[in-house]
Amino acid sequence: MKYRKLKNGDYSFGGNGNDFYEGTLAVSQAIKTNLLLFKGEWWEDTEKGLPLFQSIIGQAGTPQHVQAADLLIQGVILNTPGVIRIRNFQSNYENRKYSLNCTVETQYGDAVTEVIF
Repeated sequence: MKYRKLKNGDYSFGGNGNDFYEGTLAVSQAIKTNLLLFKGEWWEDTEKGLPLFQSIIGQAGTPQHVQAADLLIQGVILNTPGVIRIRNFQSNYENRKYSLNCTVETQYGDAVTEVIF
């Protein structure tokens, strides 16, 4: 699997083969990209993406709401190409910031991903 690198939130260009990740780094980048694509944001498929504004933001930081957010996010991770299963998943909701750190088993080996919203 190859996946284009991001630079300042946009795809990087001009570096030929250096603009791509392969293997576990590619899967990790795909996970981050999928999590940062919000539902309704992509004009070709407005149903694709994380329902951050529809289901997560604006909810109280109760354990039930954090658990619901965790399940939505884990679903996005598991639907990422190359991901076999989630080995470890930890999330934290503090001061209106949600962060996650996870280790996933991929077809290339284990990949670690960290995302902060």
